[in-house]
Amino acid sequence: MLLTVLSEEGQIQPTASKTRKRLGRRLRAGGFQKTLPKRLKALRKSHPGAEVEIWAEDEARSGLKPVMRRVWAPVGQRPTARVKRGYKWTYLYGFVRPTTGEVYWLILPTVNKELFSMVLHEFAREVGAGKDKRILLVLDQAGWHTSGEVEVPEGIHLEFLPTGSPELQPAERLWPLTNEAIANQLFEEISEIEDALVERCVQLLDQSETIRDLTNYHWWPQSA
Repeated sequence: MLLTVLSEEGQIQPTASKTRKRLGRRLRAGGFQKTLPKRLKALRKSHPGAEVEIWAEDEARSGLKPVMRRVWAPVGQRPTARVKRGYKWTYLYGFVRPTTGEVYWLILPTVNKELFSMVLHEFAREVGAGKDKRILLVLDQAGWHTSGEVEVPEGIHLEFLPTGSPELQPAERLWPLTNEAIANQLFEEISEIEDALVERCVQLLDQSETIRDLTNYHWWPQSA
């Protein structure tokens, strides 16, 4: 049953259920923003003497289906773009430390709990996570993240975002930057896309200030 509510002026008003849904999302978002610093503080307390950092992680799917963006064109002329639909994909795994703009990338052919376990171990080794260094890693509740079969290495502590809250994920801000390499271009093979993404990710390693400005939300816990 669909319920439509009209105001006295005849304008459509949101139903009570939609209003409650939006309010629920705001409450969940606000709750996470308040509890994340507490979670970080508790981690420091439970591991005295250890270095503690907070990172975020997400994945983006890229494929032969083109990424289209607007372009400038002379008045009265419509720009053309070559398009060839394809349904092969590759996945870019992105880790970001918002307070510094540090990033770590991996490109893999798919997403699943086995590969995610491998990704966590590679990341832990890269940043030196372990007994003397603890990483609080913020990520969404994708199935391959929450599976009980994921092998989480020592030093990595997973912190899950509320359901349906991508606006709280700093790593989401990485994808417009990485898509610069593939937007409005036609690729024949997945390997060509991977090569373009690798080159772009290498460039972004030297753009920590830009990444920090995009991902370091005002409510994000700052380093001690």
